[in-house]
Amino acid sequence: MYAIVEIAGQQFKVAKDQKVYVHRLQDEEGSKVTFDNVLLLEDGKDITIGAPAIDGAAVEAKVVKHLKGDKVIVFKKKRRKGYKKKNGHRQYLTEIRIESIVASGATKVAKKEAPKKEAPQKEAKPTAAAPKKVAAPSEDLSKNTVAELKEMAKAKGIEGISSMKKSDLIDALSK
Repeated sequence: MYAIVEIAGQQFKVAKDQKVYVHRLQDEEGSKVTFDNVLLLEDGKDITIGAPAIDGAAVEAKVVKHLKGDKVIVFKKKRRKGYKKKNGHRQYLTEIRIESIVASGATKVAKKEAPKKEAPQKEAKPTAAAPKKVAAPSEDLSKNTVAELKEMAKAKGIEGISSMKKSDLIDALSK
């Protein structure tokens, strides 16, 4: 029995009691992890393909240890230019051991989501077809923004509003 499962953004073909090196996981050494994004499951002669994932299927694993991979040397050179650049890199990895593959009946693990910040909603700009709202003269004009005051002045037909300050716009509209 084997499965193709997505772990830390990559797909792995895993079987029971197999050691797999994946990108660094946040879990502690010795803890158990469950991956519920199973894309394909093979059990003897039956092959189940998810669309995109199989509901109820999961792969359970144990974090063995955190380590760094082999050093990868990046060497760049341009001939006859005197340019040489040598860099090294070691990837942070986590070694996991696959303990079991559950074909059905697994419960989805609730993912920890960061609290979402509510983005300030932008006001919809009026289109040409939408009617423009003009403030009634009895409203308090100082509470309006400069853009709203300019719209009101434009609707009234006041000239030279582009260079006016807020106080000048209020005076012109209150007349």
